[in-house]
Amino acid sequence: MHSIFDQGPPPPCPKPFNMAAHVLGQAELVPDKIALSILGDEDWSYGALKAAVLGTATGLLRAGAKPGDRILMRLGNTVDFPLAYLGALAAGMVPVPTASALTEREVAPMIATLNPALILRDPNVACPDDPRILELPTLRRMRQLPPAQWHMGDPDREGYIIYTSGTSGKPRAVVHAHRAIWARKMMHKDWYGLAPTDRMLHAGAFNWTYTLGTGLMDPWTVGATALIPTAGTTAQELPALIARHGATIFAAAPGVYRQLLNQTDIPEMPNLRHGLSAGEKLPPAVSILWEEVTGTSVFEAYGMSECSTFISAGPDHPVAPTVLGRPQQGRRIALLDANGPVKMGEEGTIAVHRSDPGLMLGYLGAPDETAAKMLGDWFLTGDQGRMDSDFQITYLGRNDDMMNAGGFRVSPVEVESCLARFDGITSVGAAEVAVKQDVYVIAAFYTAAAPLDEAALRRYAEANLARYKKPRLFIHLPQLPMGANGKILRRALRQQYEASR
Repeated sequence: MHSIFDQGPPPPCPKPFNMAAHVLGQAELVPDKIALSILGDEDWSYGALKAAVLGTATGLLRAGAKPGDRILMRLGNTVDFPLAYLGALAAGMVPVPTASALTEREVAPMIATLNPALILRDPNVACPDDPRILELPTLRRMRQLPPAQWHMGDPDREGYIIYTSGTSGKPRAVVHAHRAIWARKMMHKDWYGLAPTDRMLHAGAFNWTYTLGTGLMDPWTVGATALIPTAGTTAQELPALIARHGATIFAAAPGVYRQLLNQTDIPEMPNLRHGLSAGEKLPPAVSILWEEVTGTSVFEAYGMSECSTFISAGPDHPVAPTVLGRPQQGRRIALLDANGPVKMGEEGTIAVHRSDPGLMLGYLGAPDETAAKMLGDWFLTGDQGRMDSDFQITYLGRNDDMMNAGGFRVSPVEVESCLARFDGITSVGAAEVAVKQDVYVIAAFYTAAAPLDEAALRRYAEANLARYKKPRLFIHLPQLPMGANGKILRRALRQQYEASR
């Protein structure tokens, strides 16, 4: 028996279709229900949310953008982020959300590649000067404008673009269709157990795509209530917020669970049914401790920028903490080697069938790179796994040197290319290393005539790399381990560091 999960396709996406209209489809039925509560700050009803989104759509059209135009988002951790995102989609434009931690140096090539019609900018977020910038006060005034009509069309047309680190070191623009939101219906049952009565508290910031999808759009799609903590809320404060606001589902990255559990006297959370985790592998010890402390399970999901979560555990099919999960109903998933699907129980590369509605349209302007990720009809994730007879998949790690920093995939080449310009460095290699059990950081190993000023290295990295890409360790070596082809052996760097501790 081969490692293939295929139990039939999901229902086809309706035509014509608009992603934002689908997300806010419940607004007509429950206009007065609270759709979003920014805890301790403000509440948004479904009716107010829809009006603000469609007003924003009108404003973007009046600003000169047209359906199909790209809209670059340089916005902070505020409600402006989801309103602008859905407003652009509502008008048929293509929003491009980006991490607010990116520096001007990192944003400039994105602008050159995208050629956006507008750049939505919070003055507190780094962005090169550009005549296409639309400042935050102007964006906020758009909410009061008359509502635009939903721009309906082919569900396979461009919907949005997100950036992910590439193995070459150059961030890749991943193009998704409007139909991508339709694919998330498979998560509602097989990961969340999501219902209209739920109150979903997501610990992430508004301007993180994990929050945008799991914490906002999915609850809104079913008519549930999204709860978002105010900026600056610590992990230690979250249990009290969960209890006070009656959260039934809690979502966070593994690092938040670790920080939350690193305290005594965690208050009871009587309404909480379970937690959700994604972004990186949840350490089994953290999952076990969460269940001991809270009496609830935490369900993990696996996905990537090119295809949102498609393997998960859930209330209807819990798995052991060491297991990643099971393919969601409606997915076609296989574990492959160069010859095709491997036998059940053997290691293979996790792959998604090209028919999945959540799979990207491709990398922007890079058809060859897109084709290189395909093996026949299968998209190769680059992650290794093993499938058992119950279709449960155990994660076995990456088959390349990509790093994971707080849920963001980071290319070592991107970090190395930046640091190589620092005066005095003669060669540099970046790798993800374990500093203690289940805690990993990015380390930069470099050669130079003598150890360099670490404070100066940190300042340089802070000025030129997003915070999540910034190395936490700078280690001087007499030489870097190199292969016969002259390439840095990053795994050897990691192994040498961890063996020396």
